[in-house]
Amino acid sequence: MQWQTAKLFQFLSYLKFHIKKIIISMNSNRAYGIGGSTPEEELSKLSAPTEKPTPITDKEFQNRLDKACAALKVKGLDALYINAGTNLYYFSNTQWSASERLVGALLFADGSLHYVVPEFEIGTFNDFIGIDGELIPWLEHESPIQKISEVVDEGTRLAIDDSTPFNLVSRFQEHKKFQISSAEELIKDIRMLKSEAEIAHIQYAMSLTMQVHKATAKILKPGITTAEVENFIHKAHQKLGIASGSYFCIVLFGKDSSFPHGVKSPKSLEENDIVLVDTGTQYKGYISDITRTYSYGKATDEEKKIWAIEKDAQLAAFGAAQLGKSCGHIDDQVRVQLEKNRLGPDYNLPGLPHRTGHGIGLEIHEHPYILKGNAIKIQTGMTFSIEPMIVVPEKFGVRLEDHVYMTKEGPKWFTEPADSIENPFGVR
Repeated sequence: MQWQTAKLFQFLSYLKFHIKKIIISMNSNRAYGIGGSTPEEELSKLSAPTEKPTPITDKEFQNRLDKACAALKVKGLDALYINAGTNLYYFSNTQWSASERLVGALLFADGSLHYVVPEFEIGTFNDFIGIDGELIPWLEHESPIQKISEVVDEGTRLAIDDSTPFNLVSRFQEHKKFQISSAEELIKDIRMLKSEAEIAHIQYAMSLTMQVHKATAKILKPGITTAEVENFIHKAHQKLGIASGSYFCIVLFGKDSSFPHGVKSPKSLEENDIVLVDTGTQYKGYISDITRTYSYGKATDEEKKIWAIEKDAQLAAFGAAQLGKSCGHIDDQVRVQLEKNRLGPDYNLPGLPHRTGHGIGLEIHEHPYILKGNAIKIQTGMTFSIEPMIVVPEKFGVRLEDHVYMTKEGPKWFTEPADSIENPFGVR
């Protein structure tokens, strides 16, 4: 009798296990590319594209410097200080990270270019210089600000890169030779209008990340952790030829998705959870950034409704992104759309707790910002995200993020928007 009871218990456990597998299989949306595979299998399918964008030419970098010189003259300024980092790379094709030691460039309105660099770094720095210029070396015990002052006239009107640390800005302020001002507007007006070459670089990065999104969805299974998914996303970007892997990654399941940028202790995936994946990579300095939200298994009626409203809001923003309109106008139209569906108003929840979008390029967040009250006019060459996330507190969040670039004919998508909550990639 005891033996029979044990066998019955074993059989019931076996039956329960397989019934659970069947239910999971029935509830999952494997037919639409959600679940059903493994990280190993999906990584094996990925390979780096053979065709890559044409590199940005020295001519284009020189053109950027010429634009900066023209802007200096219009503003009645004598020179521009460009700090190490993305601005130095953008204008001079010189890649050097900012640190506690001043490294940068001094661009005069007449076009002359001087690099400011610690003397012991010159050998290395020379290998990274893109556009030729004179060197202003400084020794460890010397003030680089003083060394710069030795090549300028008294009362030099100097615009300072807004990414420059305050401790350096204050030392420029204290020096009697300089009349300083912020270069933020000058640099913004140039950088936020992307060339065809820049758009091609962003497009390449976006296309890679979209491949990663599709592969990521296939590896999902109950119990998988966000760390496991993030690790896969990193490796997938590497498999596609980006040695540095992911530039950033946010993975959220279930209720955690109601926190736009994540939680301290993320939960593992459960059947019928909402899945939010926000990730990107970096190609030749240019960044991708795509978010997809979908269901693992069956979505509730409320989740389906909110997801549909989110997509409508995204499309409303796309329609509002017209040349000559303000960036604020796009955000306004999104909130009008949400209010029609009894969400908001303004930043109130349930609704949209943040701006509609942000510019993208060499930085993941840069001008122009698609933000309430932003009067900057939409122009050809602008690139920015459309991501009017809807948060339902204590339940879930839905963020659909794609980017556009502005052409003479209007906005164009870098990536096609998601299809539906249960079939986000439009598998047919």
